[in-house]
Amino acid sequence: MATNNPDLPAHRANDIVLLQASALSEAIHQKQVSCVEVMNAHLDHIEAINPAVNAIVSLRPRDELLREALEKDRLLAQGRDMGWMHGFPHAVKDTADAAGFKTTRGFFRGEFDLPEAQSDSLHIARIRAAGAIFIGKTNVPEFGLGSHTYNDVFGVTRNAYHQGRSAGGSSGGAAVAVALHMLPVADGSDFMGSLRNPAAWNNVLGLRPSFGRVPSAGSDVFVQQGAVAGPLARTTTDLSLLLDTMSGYDPHAPLSLEPTDASSSGLDRDFTGARVAWLGDLGGYLPMEPGVLGLCTRALDVFESIGLPVHSCAGLPTAPGFDGTDDLWPLWLTFRHWLAGSQLYPLYQSPVTRAALKPEAVYEIEGLINGVDGRPPVGALDVFDASVKRTAMYNAFLTLFDSYDFIVLPSAQVFPFEVEADWPRAVNGTAMSSYHRWMEVTTIATLLGVPAVNLPAGFNQDGLPMGVQVLARNRAETDLLRLAHRWEQESPWGPAVQPRLLK
Repeated sequence: MATNNPDLPAHRANDIVLLQASALSEAIHQKQVSCVEVMNAHLDHIEAINPAVNAIVSLRPRDELLREALEKDRLLAQGRDMGWMHGFPHAVKDTADAAGFKTTRGFFRGEFDLPEAQSDSLHIARIRAAGAIFIGKTNVPEFGLGSHTYNDVFGVTRNAYHQGRSAGGSSGGAAVAVALHMLPVADGSDFMGSLRNPAAWNNVLGLRPSFGRVPSAGSDVFVQQGAVAGPLARTTTDLSLLLDTMSGYDPHAPLSLEPTDASSSGLDRDFTGARVAWLGDLGGYLPMEPGVLGLCTRALDVFESIGLPVHSCAGLPTAPGFDGTDDLWPLWLTFRHWLAGSQLYPLYQSPVTRAALKPEAVYEIEGLINGVDGRPPVGALDVFDASVKRTAMYNAFLTLFDSYDFIVLPSAQVFPFEVEADWPRAVNGTAMSSYHRWMEVTTIATLLGVPAVNLPAGFNQDGLPMGVQVLARNRAETDLLRLAHRWEQESPWGPAVQPRLLK
């Protein structure tokens, strides 16, 4: 799809960077290309493309990276293969630690600067162990808050298909870097759609795994059950490979799970007898920008072509203790204020850092300790009551999963908005009460803790991408990956539709 920005650089991508990740891995291991060639090709491409979108930040010097690539070639010459990502250039989402890089989270700068990380986050260590060479970081919103990637440290990341529009977030830099072939694959994370929304807005795949599939360690390993790390890729094969690399039990993360078996057992599946539930706009509850619902509804034909009948369901399922859409947003606010506000509260205690926080961060903290929008502060009993309601919501969806294998919703409620805006103040005439109310469609999978994948669903008349998010039963990532594999075989969208930057 052509972009509307007339100021894009003229650039033809090297054939190496156009390879999908699995094909690139095969070419490296068969010595059809060297790791040095791969690194040079990607760095040339980044040099030409990245200034227009600002997806990759903290880029290391080329000479350092080429020395590492040469060492990877020497290892292969000695018969020492580190893994499927051997020699891959990789940039880490700037909310995760990578040894030798500062983890800015889009905030730490100047007087708030931090030293370089001394070790990798668990899932990042696994990517390094699989042979990747870390070239830099991918850009994020401040503290990953909001689905628009901009901050005062590095600036704004622009959409791969229209540089005047938002890339989404918080994995916006990662999604754009993958869409534009600056990276073979990318890691990201998802609290409120941060792997699904930017994937939808940049026409790639993004998978939020079940909680625990990708381990996370830190100061708390029991309470923080909102954000999860996961993969972004252009094809399901690559998505599956990266998920298996990142996932698996670790004793430092006692709630972590074993990896899936998708990349080893294969992605083919007969979907005869499987069924899909389409929740749409939850019976009119969710405001949608004109065109979003129609585009996503038309994309449902792909499920029918696969042999998956689609049944429209009005609203959310209910159960004793969970009243569907009446409970969804109040439950989410309690959950979000509690987890996000608690993490950020130490910065609020200092007048200096408090004054530097963006309003979205202050909103979460004050929602926890003072109450906002007429709501009281969040106390221990509120957290417990919300957890009980969340359990009732989960039980309600178990009933829905008794009848359907997959649940489908739009991945976003709006198309990529103007890059100069902070967030949409209204959607189709409905005022948004907070910086993230327009992302409410993504809260369902997070509250349930189930896996969800964004599948590219096409483009509107302005060439802006959109996707559908598919939810599966808890721990059913393999089913999702196999469905995504069939989707990309049947659908006309995905990696074959490249931004003009690559042409």
